[in-house]
Amino acid sequence: MNKNGGLKWLWLWRHLFAMMLVLMLVSPAAAWNMGNQSLGLPGGKGGVVTTSHPEAARVGAEVLRNGGNAIDAAVAVQFALNVVEPESSGIGGGGFMVIYLARERKTITVDSREKAPAAADPEMFMRASDPGAPFSFSLASTSGVAVGVPGTLLGVGTALDKWGTISLSEALQPAIKLARDGFRVGSKLAESTTSSRLLSEIGNTAYDEARKVFRPGGSPLVEGSLLQQPDLAKTFELIADYGTDIFYKGEIAKAIVDVQASAARSVSDPADQDKLFGRMTLDDLANYDVVLRQPVVDKYRGFTIKGMGPPSSGALTVLYVLKLSERFPIGDESKGFGFGAARTLNVMIEAMRLAFADRAVWMGDEDFVDVPKRGLLDDDYISMRSALIDPDSRQDIVEADDPRPFDSKKHWEKVKLANPFDEMEKGKNTTHFSIVDRFGNIVSYTTTVESAWGTGLMVPGYGFMLNNELTDFNFAPAFNADPDNYNPGANDVAANKRPRSSMSPTIVFNGHGKPVAAYGSPGGSTIINSVVNISMDLIDHNRNIQEAIDLPRISQTSANGSPSWEAGFSEEVLEELRTNPPYGHALSNSPTVIGAVQGVVIDPATGLKYGGSDRRRVGATITVDLSEIDNCRHCGRDIAWQH
Repeated sequence: MNKNGGLKWLWLWRHLFAMMLVLMLVSPAAAWNMGNQSLGLPGGKGGVVTTSHPEAARVGAEVLRNGGNAIDAAVAVQFALNVVEPESSGIGGGGFMVIYLARERKTITVDSREKAPAAADPEMFMRASDPGAPFSFSLASTSGVAVGVPGTLLGVGTALDKWGTISLSEALQPAIKLARDGFRVGSKLAESTTSSRLLSEIGNTAYDEARKVFRPGGSPLVEGSLLQQPDLAKTFELIADYGTDIFYKGEIAKAIVDVQASAARSVSDPADQDKLFGRMTLDDLANYDVVLRQPVVDKYRGFTIKGMGPPSSGALTVLYVLKLSERFPIGDESKGFGFGAARTLNVMIEAMRLAFADRAVWMGDEDFVDVPKRGLLDDDYISMRSALIDPDSRQDIVEADDPRPFDSKKHWEKVKLANPFDEMEKGKNTTHFSIVDRFGNIVSYTTTVESAWGTGLMVPGYGFMLNNELTDFNFAPAFNADPDNYNPGANDVAANKRPRSSMSPTIVFNGHGKPVAAYGSPGGSTIINSVVNISMDLIDHNRNIQEAIDLPRISQTSANGSPSWEAGFSEEVLEELRTNPPYGHALSNSPTVIGAVQGVVIDPATGLKYGGSDRRRVGATITVDLSEIDNCRHCGRDIAWQH
């Protein structure tokens, strides 16, 4: 760590800021460590908003400037993203929110994950015409059968009711204006309108609604053109006037049920065709519930990491990978563990393989299955599993193990586990944003409609897309009670169950219990590994938040599949990883893009807050200074804690 260099830059920045001479991006070598400054974009004490879209960031920052807190800003940002990034999230989807309440020093997680309808069953994605064969992902994910009961709206409404300071109507106003008046289409949205998911079933009226908005005249949107969405503006106005009930019990609910029940991709067999229609009813929407859950919590190199527990596999798997890696001196170049070194990348890949093997077997909705959360992160279990990692070689075959004996004192009969299977490639078009306010309240929120454009189904007359989230379940039932081939079927479909997720909104605390960072990412199952990469870049490699986000990432999301990687790693190291011996990893010849992290950091010594945004998906960070905030708006009320 270059302490002198870090202090020099810190001195320079403070003087430039005080004299108001320059506003500039600073990127010193100061380490991201307990008690040390870490600078990303220029910091301030009023708050920071980091999102994947500039318009949404502006909405969140304006809420903070008007005196709102981080929860207020997060709700407004989510609605704005529904307008400007409709392919990635919205009220037709779901999400996970991790909230830190500064005054109470309390972390809460809000589960608004979509649910399976009451009529769902484990064979829901299996073809009737060919027993034992599931539908293809492309077919199922663009049919009504994939639509889960949406949770986003009730999730943000619940958070706002409990910890916000503005009304739902107020939070909706910026999004209403954006949808009604329009905004200029950016490069990502323009590119997304070329997606095949908007081209499914040409001539089928169930799929025509989205095309009318996002492919007017049959052509994709053009970057820089004005996009107006009057139907979505009308929907938000209805919610502003009548609350969430109009969505879950009123006219919008009926429209949701009608479209998913009538939409299915065409197949030749009538029995298969019948299975592809959606099963959601008005009762399913009326009975949807948001769950406030305890976070998953563990330590890594003196830092406490808190994140979303089941039905998300995010925090469990992130912490599992980090703890498996902790015995290695990651970050020590003298021992061959510098950033991007072969030993470092091999340990990361091997830890990911072990973690994803256990994830495939044990993780699911804990309201329906016993997830051995304590056992998976137990130090003795971690030591046993980590002992399988050799920094200088690759395991031939990785298998799941049984953490249940480490979960409790209950005796468990020894079973032979079924071999973990590689998941099919699923949707990656989620979004994440992170916000911290002047009080120190933090929101780390990952939200989604699953694949790009969800199912491709827009609710007619209401302007929002429906998710394809139920395809996150196992397509083929995995449950097997045979002790010689045991599988608990943790992620099998069941009525009212929430599918396993990879979303990993995360908040990190230093050794004194003060929050120092919050981040997350989109990217399907690669979300987990994006968060692992960022955590190591910050903690082990001493990068600041923007540097950490900009660094290339590596990922493996299965026990025995192939690692993916981003441009920026040494070609010599990549070739070494491919060569057998010593490693023999089946890395592809071409790089890919992994995730799109949005993060904030807080200096616990000064209270200054910094943000970093991912250029992989545009990204936008806005820092708010205390002088910009309208303190009179709430007439002296303690706006963070009026509840």
